[in-house]
Amino acid sequence: MESTIVVGLERLEYRGYDSAGIALMDDENKIFTVRKVGRIADLKKTLEERQLPPARAGIGHTRWATHGKVTENNAHPQVDSSGKIAIVHNGIIENYLELRKELEEKGHRFDSETDTEVIAHLLEEYLKEEGDYLRAIVKTVNRLEGTFALAILNSDYPDMIVGVRKDSPLIVGVGEGEMLLASDIPAILTHTKRVVILDNEEIVFLTPDGFTVYDFQGNKKTKEIKEIEWDAQDADKGPYPHFMLKEIYEQPKVIEYNIQKYIRDGEPLLLKDLNLRKILLNKNRFIIQAAGTSLHAGLVGRYLIERFAKVPVEVVYSSEFHHRETIIDDRTLIISISQSGETMDTLEGLRLAKNKGLEVLSIVNVVDSSIARESDYVIYINAGPEIGVASTKAYTAQIFILLLLALELGHLKGFVDNDELKHYIEEIRQLPYKLNAILYRDAHIQHIAEKYHKSNHFMFLGRGINYPTALEGALKLKEISYIHATGYAAGEMKHGPLALIDSSWPVVIVNPKTSVYEKTFSNANEVYTRGGKLISVVTEGDEKMKDISESIIEIPQTDEYLTPILSIVPLQLLAYHIANMRGCDVDKPRNIAKVITVL
Repeated sequence: MESTIVVGLERLEYRGYDSAGIALMDDENKIFTVRKVGRIADLKKTLEERQLPPARAGIGHTRWATHGKVTENNAHPQVDSSGKIAIVHNGIIENYLELRKELEEKGHRFDSETDTEVIAHLLEEYLKEEGDYLRAIVKTVNRLEGTFALAILNSDYPDMIVGVRKDSPLIVGVGEGEMLLASDIPAILTHTKRVVILDNEEIVFLTPDGFTVYDFQGNKKTKEIKEIEWDAQDADKGPYPHFMLKEIYEQPKVIEYNIQKYIRDGEPLLLKDLNLRKILLNKNRFIIQAAGTSLHAGLVGRYLIERFAKVPVEVVYSSEFHHRETIIDDRTLIISISQSGETMDTLEGLRLAKNKGLEVLSIVNVVDSSIARESDYVIYINAGPEIGVASTKAYTAQIFILLLLALELGHLKGFVDNDELKHYIEEIRQLPYKLNAILYRDAHIQHIAEKYHKSNHFMFLGRGINYPTALEGALKLKEISYIHATGYAAGEMKHGPLALIDSSWPVVIVNPKTSVYEKTFSNANEVYTRGGKLISVVTEGDEKMKDISESIIEIPQTDEYLTPILSIVPLQLLAYHIANMRGCDVDKPRNIAKVITVL
């Protein structure tokens, strides 16, 4: 039993990894917990040393600390006063201090600083009052304010695990003689591909033979079992040392798949397939709301949509969008972008838009995720599982979808004629081959990383449609190598940042052959004349940039508006190799998690 849980936790370690623990129920219906600060490997070693007895049920968790420091006492699972109830929790209980005070007044004593322990004690209290498990669960969850996905073990109900979902993702895996509960699909793929996606405010009771779902009022619900298309090997590293490198190398395949899916008879048909053409033609303004890497994809999307479809586009951080008094009307379309489809800031932005009566189109990777299900329309990027915390293949796939959306809408509106559309489709069909050509230069990029990996500061510069590439390149480097890296619009250097440049500063400049090439060259020259070390991402054969650069990374020639899909790949590889050379944990950078389900 513990090995099954540990393997599942290993597949979810990207979601949080400050500490880890499991709770198991033995054949005598006693619950025992093992918790450890650090990674899953530390927990695994402790479990091997303990030689635990056989177990009939169990739960586990990898923690990303929000309430309470990273200590063994604060690790999950948390238990109640009696030791009969064990709980793991993903999310934040906003009213936990109020509930804790109330429970302390009733005689409860707490061993941790966590909000999670409050849930265990609250359930203990309501079980005493109600004497019925379902009623006690319902009463408990309706007292909790915030976001939570729970897995609950109770020794008085030895053949049962209870799952609860409010805003944080939770799925049920339907196996043969076993049932599983997880926050993401990779954890269960080795056991089953049959899943039930829990909706918001649902409770599931699992037994070895089946499941029963209730809402937060205790009413029974009927749920559909779905088949997952992913294979277990999709969530494995295979021959690669890290998931991030594997996912960088998967980008040609992801783009090729989306070409086959969304382009037919020489034109993009994703809007036609989704019956979105008429809807988008009636919108006169788009607001893209996203976070992190997805926001950078949205910035590229702004250039593309305004260029081809002539629709004004605003791009905002989701964390700011749902706090603003945005001026909107019913002809405004909200576009939400998220790899996981569970990003809480983006989900809250979506809900705000819906509450204001606006239609929402979402671009996501994970099928049936919260954002996908709560949107009016959804386009999937079909990138497959992305396990590395630093997003790579999802970013290029998001840009690809935004490119097709812009071209199709522009063609429908008459701004892109048949010849121009044909030109872009031909260029798009070459993308997988050109991406592979960049990957063939990996050894060269690794050599460049060797030269600069001890630097403590980097600057990334870009102009026009590759300004977001500079932002994304800086983000990739800082999040996995812990190097201070900052991205700027190249033209803004003379307005302040140029003061930072000296011979100790590597400056990465993204300057393929585009309409802003000469202006960007002038900015590069400003860095060069002040002694900065230029690492330049340029189009093949560019001798002009080569003359002022210390290092050159070439990408194949392509149309200006496709360059962001190519120009980011060398920066992903550069970040990967620098982080690896510095001894950083590439797939699991400190202090951040893959899926942010808290505000």
